[in-house]
Amino acid sequence: MFFMDRRDAGRQLADRLGHLKGAEVVVLGLPRGGVPVAAEVADALGAPLDVCLVRKLGVPFQPELGMGAIGENRVRVNNDDVVRAAHVTADEMGEVEARERLVLESRARLYRGVRAPIGLEGRTALVVDDGVATGSTARAACQIARARGAARIVLAVPVAPHDWTARLGGDADEFVCVHTPRTFRAIGQFYVDFSQTGDDEVVACLDEAIARPPSTRRTGPRHAVPGDREVDVRAGTTVLRGQLTVPAGAAGIVVFAHGSGSSRHSPRNRFVAAGLNRAGLGVLLFDLLTEDEEANQANVFDTGLLARRLADATVWLRGQSEADGRAVGYFGASTGAAAALWAAAAPGSRIAAVVSRGGRPDLAEPRLSAVRAPTLLIVGGHDQLVLDLNRQAQARLRCESSLAVVPGATHLFEEPGALEKVTDLARDWFADHVAPASHAVS
Repeated sequence: MFFMDRRDAGRQLADRLGHLKGAEVVVLGLPRGGVPVAAEVADALGAPLDVCLVRKLGVPFQPELGMGAIGENRVRVNNDDVVRAAHVTADEMGEVEARERLVLESRARLYRGVRAPIGLEGRTALVVDDGVATGSTARAACQIARARGAARIVLAVPVAPHDWTARLGGDADEFVCVHTPRTFRAIGQFYVDFSQTGDDEVVACLDEAIARPPSTRRTGPRHAVPGDREVDVRAGTTVLRGQLTVPAGAAGIVVFAHGSGSSRHSPRNRFVAAGLNRAGLGVLLFDLLTEDEEANQANVFDTGLLARRLADATVWLRGQSEADGRAVGYFGASTGAAAALWAAAAPGSRIAAVVSRGGRPDLAEPRLSAVRAPTLLIVGGHDQLVLDLNRQAQARLRCESSLAVVPGATHLFEEPGALEKVTDLARDWFADHVAPASHAVS
């Protein structure tokens, strides 16, 4: 074992890259496992961090055979030898690219929200992954970075086979690796902890890089929504981390309640939040529990506790200058939807509207009949168990309510276009029901 985890690998890799400090470098992490490694490198170099999003273009009748790759900014690189040998037509190439382009664009929105990718023109692109095995993804990433205008490509990884540079040819101008063992079966064999990196961690790494003081990073201004700030949300004696974004002239503010195992960094909630911001609504994303509290699984599923935290956060929010008498709505995901309904049912809550995404309203069953805020329940058409639970819950609601089914979607709405549909439904519901606080539901 060479590394404790990806963060340790990133620190060891950064020690080999000191010669790049002070250069015009953009660190590009390959999602998902390469991003925590890249985050440590970017921090050590004081360089901006971004993701390098790449989608392989597979031959239509043999998808595992790559005939090219695509990246952001409409960049495409072709493997002309494969295209000719497989007799792929221009129309077939276009169809494959269109399909993969949808996935790539969805990934970009998931990780960055409203931020634009960092420009590479004339700069050094430092491409980082958690290791190289076959090298196909790393090669594609280097080619994409080159096509996006990078003047120089450096490929850096913690571990790779001893002949890795020969495999990658001239796709990078410089190769940096900490360990190149001759016995190499898989990247994970060289890590004590090689657990899967989640989307939440990728988003958190990017957010942390942006939040670094300007004196320690070389990057342009943050691409953020005006009125965006990190906040400490007070819930009694507990302090919870959050992000409050209120565009000028916002009609109201939507408070997000994430599901079990998630946080304020939830990429799906952030995706919806960005859509609400674009529609002129403010949003508050915050952690319902502290890190110590999350370690106790009983807290994660304690709907009453989560609802109290949500209610306390709402009281705190109404005391902020950004609130300024604006109406407050709730957006709850999974178990967070139960907390949202429970909190909205409290006397004097004055919640203007509630939206549930893939929610578990059954966990708030004792309080459902007391909810007065107009409630929209959004469920995936292929999430049958949760769909049944939402139908039963809607029958117990005594307020204005609607059940919207997104065809073909599963519980996490990962299918192309599914999360966009959720965002549209939520936006329209809040637009129709959010009013000045003085007219909100009491």
